[in-house]
Amino acid sequence: MCGIVGVVSNAPVNQLIYDALLLLQHRGQDAAGIVTQQERKFFMHKAKGMVRDVFRTRNMRSLPGNCGLGQVRYPTAGNAFSEEEAQPFYVNAPFGIVLVHNGNLTNAHALKSELFSTDHRHINTESDSEVLLNVLAHEIEKTTRGLPLQPRDVFAAVRNVHLRVKGSYAVIALIAGHGVLAFRDPFGIRPLCLGKSQDTVVLASESVALEGTSHQFVRNVDPGEAIFIDLQGQVHAQQCAQSPTLKPCIFEFVYLARPDSVMDGISVYQARLNLGESLAKRVISTVPPNEIDVVIPIPESSRPSAAQLAQLLGLPYREGFVKNRYVGRTFIMPGQAVRKKSVRQKLNVIASEFKGRNVLLVDDSIVRGTTSKEIVQMARDAGARKVYMASAAPPVRFPNVYGIDMPTSSELVAHNRTVEQIREIIGCDALIYQDVEGMKKAIGSLNGRLDGFDASCFDGVYVTGDINANDIARLNAGRLGTDEADQDNSRLALPNFQD
Repeated sequence: MCGIVGVVSNAPVNQLIYDALLLLQHRGQDAAGIVTQQERKFFMHKAKGMVRDVFRTRNMRSLPGNCGLGQVRYPTAGNAFSEEEAQPFYVNAPFGIVLVHNGNLTNAHALKSELFSTDHRHINTESDSEVLLNVLAHEIEKTTRGLPLQPRDVFAAVRNVHLRVKGSYAVIALIAGHGVLAFRDPFGIRPLCLGKSQDTVVLASESVALEGTSHQFVRNVDPGEAIFIDLQGQVHAQQCAQSPTLKPCIFEFVYLARPDSVMDGISVYQARLNLGESLAKRVISTVPPNEIDVVIPIPESSRPSAAQLAQLLGLPYREGFVKNRYVGRTFIMPGQAVRKKSVRQKLNVIASEFKGRNVLLVDDSIVRGTTSKEIVQMARDAGARKVYMASAAPPVRFPNVYGIDMPTSSELVAHNRTVEQIREIIGCDALIYQDVEGMKKAIGSLNGRLDGFDASCFDGVYVTGDINANDIARLNAGRLGTDEADQDNSRLALPNFQD
C-alpha cells in the first residue's frame, strides 16, 4: 500500500506535493520521494523515512518546476530496506519518464523475463514498480516511433500495458517535456482521483489530499481509464481497458483509507458506521447486550464502528485505551518478545473503564492475533470481569496479493481455524466477527454503481482471476527483503491515519 500524487500547475509545485504527501502519510511511512520537472530536466529527492524527515529546506529548494510527482511507500514487494527502491523510479528513454505506483503486480516475475529477453530492458531492483515503468516506457516507445508525443499515443501505450500487466496498479507518470499520465487497473482495485483549482490539476490516491490542499474534487479515475494532463493543464481522458469493472479493495474502507476520504463514491467514515451497524446484529446473536457494561474501541480506525454499535445496542461508549503516538510501529520490532513489549508501550489502559466491568472491545480487523491477545490480557490486568472481542471485518483467512502486506496463510490466526479456536488463542470470553456478505452489503449499499469488491483476504476470491496457490507462494516468497537485523515483518501493521 502506498500513497501517490501528481501535479501540473502554472506555479512551483514542490510545497503542494509535500503537503499532499503529509495528508497521505497514513498510506506509507517507510520511504518518501518527490520529483519535479523544469525545462525538461527532472529534479528528484527520495529516501527512507517519513515525509517530515525525508524533506528538509535544502531538499525542497532543490525541487524547482511547475509539475511533479510524489509517493509515500509501504513496501509489499521487493526489498523493504533498500533506499534504491524508494519511489519515484526513472528511465531515460523514451523522452525520460518518472513513475509512482500504488499496488502490486501479480505477474512481475514473468514481465521481468520478457523485458530482458524481448524488450531488451534492464531491471536493477526487485521492485515491481520498476518493472511497470519499463513496460510503460517500452509501449510508449512503440507507439511514438520517434514522432512527437500525442495524447492518443499515450492512450495506445496504456492499452498495451493493460494487456501485459496483471494485478493492481494506480499509476502516475511524468513524461519529460510533455505532461503527466495517470491510469488505474481494469478492476479499480487501488484508488485514484482527480481534482482541480483555478490554475492546478492534481491526481491523488485519496480525496483528502485534494481537499486538504484547497483543491476541488472532480471525480475518480475510472477502472482501466487513462488521464493525460499536458503542461498547459489541459486534461485528456480515454478508457483503455477492454472490459473494465469496478471492484475496489474492500480493505481500503475497513482500515486503510482515512475516514475523511470519499473513494469511488463511498464515504469511508459512513462505510465504517455501516460496518458497526451490521456488527451490532452479530453481537446480539452471540452476547446479550445486558451482559455488556461498556463498548471500548481499539484506537484508531475502529472508533466509528464501535460508536455506531454502542448507540444501536444502547450501551455506554468509552475510551479505554490511550495511544502513544511517538513509539515505533510494532511490525518493525525484531522479535516476538519485543513486539509484546511494544504493544504495551503503544497502548495504555484507563483502568477505571475496565475494573469490575464486562467490556466489549471493538477492533477494525484481526489479522495475526498477536496484538489482540495482548490487548485482551491488558483489559484483564486492568480489572475487567469479562472481555468480549468484536471485529468490524470478517476473519482474515487468505493472503492479499494486491498491495497489502498480509502475512502468509500460516501466520493468519483465522486460517484453517474455527471462531472458537481463534477465541481460545486470543483469550477473550466471546469473539464476534462480521460476516463477509454483511460487510459487502454494508459498504456496497453506499454506491450501487459498484460491480463488487476485491475481498480476497476474507473470501479467497481474487478478482483478477489469475491467482492460484503456487502464485501466492511465489508472491509471498518475494514479498519483502530482509536486513542484517532479520527484522520481523510478518504481521499486518499498517500505520493508522492518526499515527
